Amino acid sequence: MEQQIFIVIGVILVVLWLVLYIFPISLWITAVFSGVTVNLMDMVFMRFRKVPPKLIVNSLILAVKAGLQDINSQLLETHYLAKGNLLNVIKALIVADKANLSLSFKQATAIDLAGRDVLEAVQISVTPYMIVVPSITGVSGDGIQLLAEARVTVRTNLNQLVGGAGEETIKARVGQGIISRMGEATNYRIILEKPEEISMHVLNGGLDAGTAYEILSIDIADINIGKNIGAKLQIDQAAADLEIANAKAEERRAMAVALEQEMIADIQKAKALVIEAEAEIPAALSDAYREGRLYN
Repeated sequence: MEQQIFIVIGVILVVLWLVLYIFPISLWITAVFSGVTVNLMDMVFMRFRKVPPKLIVNSLILAVKAGLQDINSQLLETHYLAKGNLLNVIKALIVADKANLSLSFKQATAIDLAGRDVLEAVQISVTPYMIVVPSITGVSGDGIQLLAEARVTVRTNLNQLVGGAGEETIKARVGQGIISRMGEATNYRIILEKPEEISMHVLNGGLDAGTAYEILSIDIADINIGKNIGAKLQIDQAAADLEIANAKAEERRAMAVALEQEMIADIQKAKALVIEAEAEIPAALSDAYREGRLYN
């Protein structure tokens, strides 16, 4: 008899647990007292759609308590089923709302699904972020090598975060602008005396176009003098010119030697012709003597 009572109690407990699992009444009560309107049957169907009701309800409570508008359980379910980070999106929306930033739920979910950390993006938009540009090497108009280090202060451009270029593009564009300005300077002293001109030149170039950031400032942290590239190039050019001159001189010497040898050969040929002609004189005299023309 006692064994049957225990079995009945066990069955009742299992059924009760199953009912409470399928019908999350406690979670529904929490939502009601938090001012969130969620249908109990919707919460039941969430389990069949493999959506955790607790995550949806807690996210909805967080949004309502923060004063966010136009967010409902269907939108949250859709983003969860799309493999999005639901809590990250809600927190990002709360930070943006408190900072008076324009960020809609649709924008936040798009940024999140694009693989970017939407909460970090909003935080960078509120608190500017510094990008350290590695040492940049340029050459001024007088051939002096200059090495500059830059710091770029940016904040996130939420409207261009999806599809916008990232941090590496900012570094590359700033480096390009600094090298360009160095090359325009006729004398390296101009760069050393007024490094702020580099910042103004680069900043006015619209380098943040098409990127996920808005550039607030560009600061030249340090400038060092490198090698005298102009002098080195002149030395190399002089050495090359010397080699070319030596080669041409050697060519002329070789041509002169060849011409000398050719003239010597012509002299030897002329001597041979003379000797040949001299050899014919006795024969001619002999023929003349025989023919009696010697005394004519």
